[in-house]
Amino acid sequence: MFRLTEEEWAALRPQTVAGDADEAVRSQSVILKTGRGRHRKFLPYAFTEQGVAMLSGTLRSPRAIEVNIQIMRAFVRLRQLLSVHKELAERLAKLEAQMRQRDQSVVQQFQQVFALLDQLFNPPALPRKRIGFHVPTDVS
Repeated sequence: MFRLTEEEWAALRPQTVAGDADEAVRSQSVILKTGRGRHRKFLPYAFTEQGVAMLSGTLRSPRAIEVNIQIMRAFVRLRQLLSVHKELAERLAKLEAQMRQRDQSVVQQFQQVFALLDQLFNPPALPRKRIGFHVPTDVS
């Protein structure tokens, strides 16, 4: 078990949603009344998976055992979700790398097309032929 930091608690805590005039919802499981006692004095604690397993060895009531089983299932499901998200992140990174390579290829192709269009629209200036009668310069 460990105490959450301010940043961790802020990340987990949803924004305050106004309910009745008498209460405001602070999290999914805690409703604090407005006025005195509205704010937390201390940061909450969180259990690690190993901490829950250790706790199960001390609590023996049927209700405690059922809650412990549910918490352990939640940890297993969380681990599964994290592995799926990791795989998705890896696939997304791979796809992004492929798209960047394709983008470079497409940029190069467009540069070639624009260079050809520039040559078509701005041909190099050829020496102009003179109009009229020409006297040959080397008369021998």
